[in-house]
Amino acid sequence: MPGGRMRKKSNTRRINSLPQQPSMASSSPFLLHYRKISVLVFLILVVCLVVFLNTSSTKEGGFQYDVPSNQLYTVEVVNEFPHDPGAFTQGLLYAENDTLFESTGMNGASSVRKVTLQTGEVKAIQKMQYSDFGEGLTLLGDRLIQVTWRQSTGYIYDRHNLSKFEKFSHGMPDGWGLATDGKVLFGSDGSSTLYQIDPQTMKVVKKKFVNYQGDEVHRLNELEYVYDEVWANVWMTDCIARISHKDGSVLGWILLHNLREGLLHNLKQIDVLNGIAWDRDGDRLFVTGKWWPKLYEIKLHPLKTPFNGDIKQICMPPAFPFS
Repeated sequence: MPGGRMRKKSNTRRINSLPQQPSMASSSPFLLHYRKISVLVFLILVVCLVVFLNTSSTKEGGFQYDVPSNQLYTVEVVNEFPHDPGAFTQGLLYAENDTLFESTGMNGASSVRKVTLQTGEVKAIQKMQYSDFGEGLTLLGDRLIQVTWRQSTGYIYDRHNLSKFEKFSHGMPDGWGLATDGKVLFGSDGSSTLYQIDPQTMKVVKKKFVNYQGDEVHRLNELEYVYDEVWANVWMTDCIARISHKDGSVLGWILLHNLREGLLHNLKQIDVLNGIAWDRDGDRLFVTGKWWPKLYEIKLHPLKTPFNGDIKQICMPPAFPFS
């Protein structure tokens, strides 16, 4: 209800102005019926007011936990920042004080780097050996944890000194994405499987098959933990899946087609959307892509107009051939 707070109108004047009846017995049914209607109207107004206040208190661009399932979101670009167009982004995360950590791929060009958000300047970098293809990256305490492509191994770096690192093995068939809620690691291998990994033993302890309306969602790539959900870039699409780590169901889709299409007007040498970072304290979201010259801060808006398309065709490509 727009405008101010609704108040129940007094019934006193209307009741007192009723014609006087010769007997209270004859007026009682009418008064009782009138009061019942007044109470009902009052209750309806109270319910409407509660709904209005709950809706208006939702933070613009953010989420409440009671958002409808399978909701579609579009994005508004809040800020644009420079991004190294030579970075084949595979993992992205926000640390603090406008600092990002990024993992890049391609044999011979893979690295882990510390980046200044505002300028895109690489403040520190650790290049990887040629045989390593860098993939997902996450930060747990002072440990930067990275997985590699086509291997069941990865690296753990000292966030304060990237030249200090050690190798580890995990139980995923391949390494694509990595994220954390601060207690466990979430991993992807390009399939529909979302893994949970013990950060102490680095072994898989649980896995869920990600699904949407009964169909598996394949090609899960870069991951980020946002609002008690796991968000995943779906490889070769401009879609991000919002996933419940409890049962693997897709809670909604974020559509970012306008970002890549906007870059393609002026550039041809860019690859797919990949890279999600969340500033938890500032509640800011950042996205970029492989070989993208820009990194975007975005706000999300629920799609209010009818969606003319098949979300499964747009956001759910077939399984990746792992042979």
